[in-house]
Amino acid sequence: MADKTIHAIIEGRVQGVYFRDYTRREAEKLGLVGWVRNQRDGSVEALIAGDSGKIEKMIDWLHEGSPMANVTGITVTEHSHEDTYHDFTIRY
Repeated sequence: MADKTIHAIIEGRVQGVYFRDYTRREAEKLGLVGWVRNQRDGSVEALIAGDSGKIEKMIDWLHEGSPMANVTGITVTEHSHEDTYHDFTIRY
């Protein structure tokens, strides 16, 4: 069970640069669960759950993003919803 869950909105050039796939790979590498998806306004939204220390590493990674991304802003809020995720997926 995850001891921390966050909701993140990442802004900038984050669509069309494999941001979701790189996010999924990084989350899996860290052993985190949840999902990531594109938003109609050009941002990317993610719900990420897992160990709080690993969540902090993921937040640091989100500030940089995929190699071709240009992250200009990120909003992170703690999420209290008790969804149970077993892996990290890309939502469409």
